Amino acid sequence: MTATARLRVRNHIRHFAQAEDGVMLALVVSILLIMMMVAGFGVEVMRTEMERTRIQQVIDTSTLAAAHHDNELDPKDVVMDYFAKANLTSYIGRDDITVGDSSLATSVEVRLTANVRTPFLGQVGNDSFSIPVAGRAEQAMGNSEVSLVLDISGSMDNNNRMTRLHSAAKEFVDTVLPDGTTDRVSLSLVPYTGDVNAGWEIFNRMNVRQLHSYSYCVQFTPLDFSTTALDPDDFYIQGQHFSHTDEYFNNIPCPTQDYETITPLSQNRSALKTQIGKMTGRERTSIHIGLKWGAALLDETFAPLVEELVDDGIVDEAFRGRPASFSSNTMKVMVVMTDGENTETKRIKEFAYDTPDMRAHWARMAIDDFEDDVESSLEASLFTTYYSPALADTLMQNICTAAKNAGILIYTIGFEVNDDSAEELEDCASSPSHFYRVEGIQISDAFSSIARQLKQLRLTL
Repeated sequence: MTATARLRVRNHIRHFAQAEDGVMLALVVSILLIMMMVAGFGVEVMRTEMERTRIQQVIDTSTLAAAHHDNELDPKDVVMDYFAKANLTSYIGRDDITVGDSSLATSVEVRLTANVRTPFLGQVGNDSFSIPVAGRAEQAMGNSEVSLVLDISGSMDNNNRMTRLHSAAKEFVDTVLPDGTTDRVSLSLVPYTGDVNAGWEIFNRMNVRQLHSYSYCVQFTPLDFSTTALDPDDFYIQGQHFSHTDEYFNNIPCPTQDYETITPLSQNRSALKTQIGKMTGRERTSIHIGLKWGAALLDETFAPLVEELVDDGIVDEAFRGRPASFSSNTMKVMVVMTDGENTETKRIKEFAYDTPDMRAHWARMAIDDFEDDVESSLEASLFTTYYSPALADTLMQNICTAAKNAGILIYTIGFEVNDDSAEELEDCASSPSHFYRVEGIQISDAFSSIARQLKQLRLTL
């Protein structure tokens, strides 16, 4: 090789060694490979999470359907069918499904490990991600407090309504208090007509100015209907004992028979059904007062009085501490039934009801009979309308609103009612679907439907 040729080769080698063209190419290729790996990993993670979400949704919906009281199929078959419809059968086997069934509850649980394929990462040796997924649904009656508020006004004796109520309400008691709910579900029974007789055991433990011993109703003010609270330490006045029209004092606003008084927080099915079976139609209709007492028996402010009832063996020891706080997990439900609408309720003015002799007089002479014997000008000075139908409707909506705001679930049943009454009851209920308007034997269907709904269907995992 000539000197000139050697010089050219050396210059070319020197130039090549000093050149920087393309030096970044290797780095770029390396970075691109890393980015592709990271992006691929992210895509696989995202795909896996989407698949996990799909599986979880199918588990939740399938277990709810399988555990539902209306399901007559094998719960495992129901779950497997849901997975088949979603094209997810590769992830589940029948051994992954556990079914629990008792008189208290039906539960369906699914626990599985899904191996989700990873096509991209499979190129580097990772063929799948394993993800655990679980879900459980249960239909059961948990800790619950129920107020059953029943109309025993005089019109309930018409058209065989009371007899039908007896049967429907007894079935309700059996459904809400089945075997297995012992110490978990309490039911308070509140019969109402023109008023509600609290009964001596409750009345005697409240701060009430006692005026007589004929009956034990409590007189409320309009302000009392703006809250569910009924604090036993607050001051109240005893309700008057009189009759609007009945000279024999059988049909009076504050009924007097033991089976017409409140039964608080009971789980004694036999005693409750016996009490219901004795009920008969009495006098006028004050739905708002029935609602007030029904809500009060679910309000935590009533707990000190219940504590005393437990101490004296009137309420079961298991219900000490009830009514539970509204912030607890205890379900609070009020079921209100009526066949009519609020009616006018009179009161005797205080000056004419001030002494024992005056109260004894009104306990044996009906207002209408007295009015027949005196001038109309004297009537106005002796009697006053305490609740007009319009005021009673307003107070009814007030206590319904207070109860719903507190978290009480309200079902209302209008039994052969007119359109105005139906509208009031629908407004009172927790929603339009919580109102039942029924005729004749349909009342049994209404109570049965409500009782079944009270067996809570819920996801527990």
